[in-house]
Amino acid sequence: MSQQTVNQSFAPADAEQQPCFHCGLPLNGSKLSVTIDGESRPMCCAGCQAVATAIVESGNEDYYRFRDTTAETGRELVPEFLDKIKVYDHPEVQRQFVHSSSDQHKQVSLIIEGIVCAACIWLNEQYLSKLPGIIQVSINYSTHRANVEWDDSQIKLSDILQAISNIGYLAHPYDPETQQKIYEDQRKQLIRRIGIAGLFGMQIMMFALALYGGEWWGISEDFRTFFRWLSLLLATPIMLFSARPFYQGAWTDIRHRRVGMDVPVALGLSLAFAASAYNTWTGIGDVYYEAVAMFVFLLLSVRLFELSARKKAAEKIESLTNLTPTMSNRLHDDGSVEIVPTVELEIDERILVKPGELIPTDGVLISQQALVDEALLTGEQHAVSKRGGDILVGGSYNLEQPIQLRVHKLGQDTVLSGIKRLIEQAQGFKPDIARLADKVASFFVLALLVLVVIAGIYWWQVDPGKMLQVVVATLVVTCPCALSLATPASLSAAIGSLTKNGMLVARSHALEVMPKIDTLVFDKTGTLTTGVLSLQQQVDCDAGQAAWHRQLAHSLESHSEHPVARALVSADIKTLQVDDLQNVTGLGLKGRIDGIEYCIGNSAFIGQVAELPAELPIEDHLQVVHLARQDQWLASFSFSDPLKHDALATITALKQQGLDIRILSGDRKPYVESIAAQLEIEHFAAEQMPDAKLAQVKQLQAQGRKVAMVGDGINDAPVLAAADLSISLSVGTDLARAAADMIINGQQLKPLQDALHTTRKMMNIIRQNFAWAIAYNIVALPFAMAGLIQPWLAAIGMSLSSLIVVINALRLR
Repeated sequence: MSQQTVNQSFAPADAEQQPCFHCGLPLNGSKLSVTIDGESRPMCCAGCQAVATAIVESGNEDYYRFRDTTAETGRELVPEFLDKIKVYDHPEVQRQFVHSSSDQHKQVSLIIEGIVCAACIWLNEQYLSKLPGIIQVSINYSTHRANVEWDDSQIKLSDILQAISNIGYLAHPYDPETQQKIYEDQRKQLIRRIGIAGLFGMQIMMFALALYGGEWWGISEDFRTFFRWLSLLLATPIMLFSARPFYQGAWTDIRHRRVGMDVPVALGLSLAFAASAYNTWTGIGDVYYEAVAMFVFLLLSVRLFELSARKKAAEKIESLTNLTPTMSNRLHDDGSVEIVPTVELEIDERILVKPGELIPTDGVLISQQALVDEALLTGEQHAVSKRGGDILVGGSYNLEQPIQLRVHKLGQDTVLSGIKRLIEQAQGFKPDIARLADKVASFFVLALLVLVVIAGIYWWQVDPGKMLQVVVATLVVTCPCALSLATPASLSAAIGSLTKNGMLVARSHALEVMPKIDTLVFDKTGTLTTGVLSLQQQVDCDAGQAAWHRQLAHSLESHSEHPVARALVSADIKTLQVDDLQNVTGLGLKGRIDGIEYCIGNSAFIGQVAELPAELPIEDHLQVVHLARQDQWLASFSFSDPLKHDALATITALKQQGLDIRILSGDRKPYVESIAAQLEIEHFAAEQMPDAKLAQVKQLQAQGRKVAMVGDGINDAPVLAAADLSISLSVGTDLARAAADMIINGQQLKPLQDALHTTRKMMNIIRQNFAWAIAYNIVALPFAMAGLIQPWLAAIGMSLSSLIVVINALRLR
């Protein structure tokens, strides 16, 4: 729609008194207009504007000079889809499927219908990324889901949906039921198309056998002509119905000046069918109806197989959605309970969760304590104790007594939705080798078409009767379908395996970096150990002040997430008012109580404030923190922190896979040395501040190592950000998780071992798939151009090549 033709606010001054130039209805305040015959003509609606613009741009302006009555209003001509999508801009509607990271920065997951190959992905990503206000676009080929981030002050969601429809695709916000319906509709339609191609193709093959046999043993001309016409009659519905998706895809590619996978398919089918029909009419030359039928049947079968694989990948993600109930028990101030849909809950409302029920959404525990099972989220089948003030994650089971929660997060802001987004983002990832393949595939198709022309010219001069066979066989046998499937199939299987084993991919590049890692650095507390500390011993400067010192420690640590804080904070101790509280990263806390500044932390921190006793009656293998005020040590607290039950087995397995394992910890050397000895780790460093940890990692990187860091605390955030690959535990602090590339969904370490094995295997399979696709084409192309491959054999070869790629990728499962 050109600016020379369409205007939105340049109607003449007296336009308000004029009727619509197109349909004659009142303008009703519309400022729309179209330039017709050099004059700006008023339009009453966007529909009339669109119709008038189409008339002008098609060169039919004379219509308006010669008409004897006005046209019908264009309002009815505006697609129903464009009317409906405006509702998606409403905040209340968006709440169910849009995640807002700020007032204007939003993210949505869309289903895109009409995608058939990697070229479709490329077109949508490139087109959307150029729209003003679009921040990021990634489309998952396996599920046909698009993750779109945009600035709502520059572009609306309805504009994004309309933009996608403008290039021939249909997009709408993701909904599990809708996607399953789309999958089912696609499956049924594919089965119908395969059924027609298979049924009529078998009859065509019977006639083809008779015709081929007749070449050897003879056949009457009447039967030969009759079988040819019957084959044409049977092949026609295959071309008109079964082969339609290939022509739709090819037309979309051509309209947008791209050469996708469907172009050589459509070209090969058209040439084979047209030439066969012509030869049937003239009664001379060969016919290739059986090759047409077989090619369509086999290629559709591959797409059905691929659709089934994509459907299974989507169902793995959808299993997360089913963790939360659709109905919730809303608690009113008078104590009454109302059963309402979970989507109608509001932030800070109270809800009741009965024993055995799933927690419907993220909430803060109001009850004093609760026992929950987070197995569906973390994969760990055991009860977890929670206390008042803790956040319970939607999808967990309440095991014991009825509990009350205050709604903390809803919809797209919940932990469960965040996990789903991570999975979707990871599935949209393309490794460098895949991005290179996308570029190569486009050039490959162009090169293929050039080679087809060269082969056609050559055979036209050498043997015109064989020219068509060579051209069709070359187009069919080298169709780069396997090349386009090499990455998506492997990626979907790998993501499904990682998620099942408890590893979430927060940043897509982690899938490519993980296999290259040769050094794995662990924090200790909460990573190698359980992080569930228990207070073993308290040593005081004055035994009579032990209770007071305990209360001081409790009050300071009640503001921290560190595992030490959990061990020192008790519901039975009164919390004192703390002013000017400061968290000194990697060292400890300090704050004022009753006007006096107190500090609690490790030896390095407290040593700056007061002199510690030369000797303390505390065992070396225990973790210790000290309490002090200016120039006076007050008390020391020691804690035990057992190793995770799978720590030794995981570390041993990682070392067997060739990794150098190290520990960097801020704790005392005797304690860290004890942990390293238990895990048989040679390289460790104790009493490391955040800057020292950072320096150690950078030193390893300077040696050419690829370093992964595993941590979960605030003091781990800087080194996590600097490592080549950062891994956090889902129980870690928000800051640690924000810096992480991968997140272990639970408290076990075995997902590390599984992730390394899976990502290495994934990259190997992707390379195998590309090697196979390239080698197949290199070998098949010369044979096809030399006229040694029949079109029907080319169809089998191409289909088998695609199937081999998909089946190879499924080994990851």
